[in-house]
Amino acid sequence: MAYNEFAYFYDSFNGDADYDALYRHIQAELDAHGIRDGILADLGCGTGELTLMLAQAGYDMIAIDQSEEMLCVVRDKADQLELTGRLLLLEQDLCSLDLYGTVRGAVSTFDTFNHLPQLDAAIANAGFFMEKGGVLLFDMNTPYKHREVLGNNTFTFADGQAGCVWSNRLEEDGRRVRITLEIQDGETGEAFREEFCEYTYELAEIRAALERHGFTLESVCDGETFGPLAADSERYFFCAVKNYTQLEGEDHG
Repeated sequence: MAYNEFAYFYDSFNGDADYDALYRHIQAELDAHGIRDGILADLGCGTGELTLMLAQAGYDMIAIDQSEEMLCVVRDKADQLELTGRLLLLEQDLCSLDLYGTVRGAVSTFDTFNHLPQLDAAIANAGFFMEKGGVLLFDMNTPYKHREVLGNNTFTFADGQAGCVWSNRLEEDGRRVRITLEIQDGETGEAFREEFCEYTYELAEIRAALERHGFTLESVCDGETFGPLAADSERYFFCAVKNYTQLEGEDHG
């Protein structure tokens, strides 16, 4: 899935996101693993808020997204902050990722991996390009959120720029949520419609995929509070460490 027109309104509708708390948690994990510089990949970078915070901290960032529109927003922000020298933009599908070398770590936030029908492929690709001892830091919506919060519910968002109706339909097996966005541009009056899915992955499935591709899952916490998981946690946050380099492990692809 790639956001198209929604990319230009994403920040407005995501205003409640606590990027500072997310950045602090990620920075603490990177620091704990001795990753204080070098190349990081942001897998599904969106509008680049976290990407650019990490670039400002001194990391060389590869910002990857399937949406050309999202990457245009990132480029504009980077230009304003004069950070283009620390940033490489790649328009790619995470399930067929192809980097130009290895990275010391990777981040993926705001449930990017839930948008992928092939989570195993995305984790395999992240592992293929990661140095031994590198960390994969990512969050995912929990099955609880898909079934009890998104479910078959409809939500409405509005600000000075636009209005959005977000409609969900949970499939009978509980494994996928079909999502429809209807956006009204407040300035031009134009209307846009986008449809995509989020896929539900149980904790045991995620752990197994990580282990299958050479990662050790070090910790899982609540992705909103960064405290212990609870039965009603809506988001997981994972820290996984790569155990070996590709030459020691599995083939890519």
